[in-house]
Order: sequence, then structure tokens, then C-alpha cells
Amino acid sequence: MRSVLVLCLSAALVCALSASARTSSGNPVALVTAEQQNELLAVGLPSGKVLRRVSVPADPQNVAAAPGAVVVVSTRAGAVTLLDWRTLKTLKVFRGFGSPHLAAISPYGKWAYVTDDARGQLDVLALGTRRLLSHVFVGAGAHHLTLSPRGLRAWIALGEHASEISIVDLTRPDRPRLIRRFSPGFIAHDLTFSPDARRVWVTSGTSDSVYALDARTARPIFRVRVGAAPQHVAFNRGFAFVTSGYSNRIVKVDSRTGRVVATTTTPHGSFNLSTERSLVVTSSLLDGSVTEFDTNLRRLMSVHVARAARGVALTLW
Repeated sequence: MRSVLVLCLSAALVCALSASARTSSGNPVALVTAEQQNELLAVGLPSGKVLRRVSVPADPQNVAAAPGAVVVVSTRAGAVTLLDWRTLKTLKVFRGFGSPHLAAISPYGKWAYVTDDARGQLDVLALGTRRLLSHVFVGAGAHHLTLSPRGLRAWIALGEHASEISIVDLTRPDRPRLIRRFSPGFIAHDLTFSPDARRVWVTSGTSDSVYALDARTARPIFRVRVGAAPQHVAFNRGFAFVTSGYSNRIVKVDSRTGRVVATTTTPHGSFNLSTERSLVVTSSLLDGSVTEFDTNLRRLMSVHVARAARGVALTLW
């Protein structure tokens, strides 16, 4: 019996290590939406070389990536494209959305959630079966979206300049349920759960501040002055990285205290960002560049890749 148990434990360890290797090995690649060219670009890091160009429906604005899937949201076309995460081969194009804006992939890669501005709803895609499963009305202007680390909650900003935020229950991931809507007390833009799920960082659509809210009560804990609105946030190793595209700035903030620990410049219009391993990457909507930093905000590379580079997501190939 002991030998059987040891063999089972060893097999489980091998499987776990193999899964870890699959998701953590490889070279970093920035997936970038080139909305004026109707393309998704794969940019190698740190070379800055465009490795692949993939045609997608008109006006690709945002991209989400996870091991196993890449999802591109094309707003004007009312379409969402599912691609293979390594080859970028198109697997399916979902059509018939009103004005889709943002996609988020669940922690284990089974589901993708898409906000639809025009219809005020959150749509659920089953990535394995490539089906549009369900939707729930969350409020007019459903725009930016964040999932909790375990995928049990979603916060959705109702509009690019949002006076309300919706909280959605995802304990049944294929059947989301609206819990409530609340006013944060300021005009919100983007939002991101902290890695410990205790806070949601909400950026401003009008002011220079980013707010950390309690994820349970939605009450503000602190705010950080970053630069001109709108800002965007991503987390890496206990720090929040916040961009201000109009202020040409990226800021590194201690996520526990809100203390700014580093600041550097970015190309004009670098609104969106993504982090992976020890890298932080921004994309510029206004000058079409992709810029790579380390987590100390030392610039490693900047390259012009498109007329407008809106969304960015890091993956490993």
C-alpha cells in the first residue's frame, strides 16, 4: 500500500511540474491589437520583431491571453475572435454583439467573459466547446472588466467615464448573476483586482488619482496620484504598475501602502499595459509603439509596430 501511495504521489508531482512548465516556460511575446490595420500582432521580446500578423474583424481594440487561448474583441465589427494561443490560428469568430469592449479569461482558461457596451451585458463564452453560452444584464455601458483571482467575482465599470460599477457573482461561471451596482464616489475608468483579492484598484476617468477599494465593502482605502486620466493598472510581485497615457508616465506603487516607489516616462499615449515574469509592457494608442520595462521600470526596448497599438497582453511561446 505504501509503495502504491508513493507512486501516486510521484505521478501527481510529475503532472503538477509538467503543468507548471507548460504555463511558465517559453519566451515572452506581446500580443498587440493594431486597430487601424485590423490585425493582431505578435511582437517578440526583447527583440521587438513582429513575429506574426493575423487579420481579425474590423476595429480590434482589446486582447486577452491565457495558456490555451487568445481572445480578441473587435468593437466596430461586433465580433469576438478566438485564436490558438501559440499559432494564432483563428478557431472561431463569434458575431452578433452590439458593441463588445473587453474580454477576460477565467483563471483556468475554461471561460471568457465579454462586456457589451451597447447592450449593457456580460456574455459568457465556453472556450473548450467554442460556444456562446449565456449573458446577464449588468447595466448600460458595460465597459472595463476585472475578475477576482479565483474567478468568483467580476467588477464592471458602466461606461468609459463610469459613475457606477456592477458586481457580478461567478460562482456558477456559466450563469453569472448581478449582485449589485454602486457608485464609487468618483468617475471611474479601469479596474483591477489585487492578487490577494482583498482590494480592487479603480482608475479615474477625470482626475489624476487611482483608488484602492475594499473588495468586500467597496469602500476606499487609499488613493494614489499618478497623472492625467485615464489610467490603467496591472500587478506584479506585490506592486501595482499604473500608466497615465496623456502624462507619458508609468508608476510603480507598493500595493499594500499606496507608496510610489518608482516613476519613468513612456511614449505618448501608452495607456494599456501587461505584466509577466519580471517584465512590464505598454502599448501606445497614439504613436503605435510597444515598450518593454523590467519591474524596476528600467526601459529595455521600445519599437514602433503600428499606426495605433491599443491593447496588449503578454504570453509565453
